[in-house]
Amino acid sequence: MRWMLAGCWGLLFISLSVAQDKKLQIKQKPRYYGVTVGKKVLLYCLSSNQQFNSTVTWTKVDNYNDKKVPVVEGDNIKFESKHTIKKAFLEISRIQVQDSGIYYCSINTIEGPGTQVNVTRSISSKTAIYRSNVKDGLIIFQGLLLAVFIATLLLRKQKLLEQRDSEYEEPETDHIYEGLAIETCGGGLYEELSVYAQAEGAEAPWE
Repeated sequence: MRWMLAGCWGLLFISLSVAQDKKLQIKQKPRYYGVTVGKKVLLYCLSSNQQFNSTVTWTKVDNYNDKKVPVVEGDNIKFESKHTIKKAFLEISRIQVQDSGIYYCSINTIEGPGTQVNVTRSISSKTAIYRSNVKDGLIIFQGLLLAVFIATLLLRKQKLLEQRDSEYEEPETDHIYEGLAIETCGGGLYEELSVYAQAEGAEAPWE
């Protein structure tokens, strides 16, 4: 009887724990962090209810489809592995470009939505204006090259069409009999031809 009662209490405790874990919701702030090299970044992990001695872990991926790797504490990275309040944090000091990625906070194996960190190198205004002008110049140059290429194609097509039309034109030839009058052959043309005319069945003189 005692073992049965203890088992019932154990099942009740497990069901309550599972219910509490299901109710636990985790939020991360901010969801996006844009910063330049050398700055300090604080990422917050917020839980919906207070749980004592909860285990907090942080993971990172470079892209959404990559495999998550654990975040390890070091000289410039600090975070809490245990917490007894509703808020935990991850601190990255002297951040570098390679620290860019998506950071996930997990409390008791329940994972948060993630925070994307984008680290860029700082540049001066003169450098930014110079790069912008170079980019605009390249765009204009590409547009001119495209226009020249299209014009060359159109001219070549027009030349081929003109050449094809010239091949189908009828050549102009002088008529060799133009201006020839029958009177120049003499008036006795038909009389002379009648001499060689023979009746049907008659033998030719050369036979």
